[in-house]
Amino acid sequence: MNGFPSFYDPKRVGGLAYPNLELIAQEAGRAGLRSAEHDTQNVQLLLIDMQVAFCHERSSLYVPGAQDDVRRVIEFIYRNAERISQITCSQDSHYPFQIFHAAWWADAEGNQPPPFTIISMEDVESQRWRPLRDVEWSREYVQRLEAEAKKQLTIWPYHAMLGSMGHSVDPELWSAIFWHALARKSQPAWWRKGSVPRTEHYSILRPEIHVTGHPQGGLNTDFVDALDEYDFVVIAGEASSHCVLESVSDMVEVFRHTPEKLDRIFILRDCMSPLRHPKVDFEAQARAEFARYEEQGVRFINSTDPLPF
Repeated sequence: MNGFPSFYDPKRVGGLAYPNLELIAQEAGRAGLRSAEHDTQNVQLLLIDMQVAFCHERSSLYVPGAQDDVRRVIEFIYRNAERISQITCSQDSHYPFQIFHAAWWADAEGNQPPPFTIISMEDVESQRWRPLRDVEWSREYVQRLEAEAKKQLTIWPYHAMLGSMGHSVDPELWSAIFWHALARKSQPAWWRKGSVPRTEHYSILRPEIHVTGHPQGGLNTDFVDALDEYDFVVIAGEASSHCVLESVSDMVEVFRHTPEKLDRIFILRDCMSPLRHPKVDFEAQARAEFARYEEQGVRFINSTDPLPF
């Protein structure tokens, strides 16, 4: 495909303009692309949490650099539309009362923790921070995070709230996904995660701590099975330090006995950015982990590189 569709405006990325659906549909019909069902290689583009909550500067949990990441992903889609068989999007999906939100915790005076507070087991034992809900589980949760070498519990700003604008994918990116679906006759897929009140849920494959009895409380075997069907998976998203990193970490763990499957995973290094924290260097942590996964077979490319398969 030569050039970008006429409706694409990179200046709209990070805004909330409503897409012109009829124009997008018309241009998809005129693109003249073959149906994805005829692809000889099943190439999946996995977009992790590229939502307004993370990609717009006025949102509560903006990831610096995310708007440029979104632009590069959109242009990657238009340049490689004939090679991308399907697009899958994950969406962080939250309720007000979850263990990583301020409403779950308070100090002895009833003050709730400010955003980005790290709550350790020591904080809980000293009652510096007290759970207001599910007290025994909350203590166990913080303890298990530390015992299993997970990230410590972080109190996040309210973000990606179900039903809010922040939950939506960036509108200009959504337009590209809609266009691709019609142009390639390929239904996009949407996976929601993060709605289990008792746990954080960065990875698209599973939450930080298993929660028995909740439908999203364990390994997403349907998604693992879907991953197994693709010839290649190309990944972009936000934030590189959290939801992208933890998703890739779980893929490496799931496929550790079949390393040839890790060779099929490609990460767009210029289409993800780390969260910034006043005290924790999440970027350095992510770089170290990604380097380890690259040694195990996961590949990193730029969005402007020719697809190497």
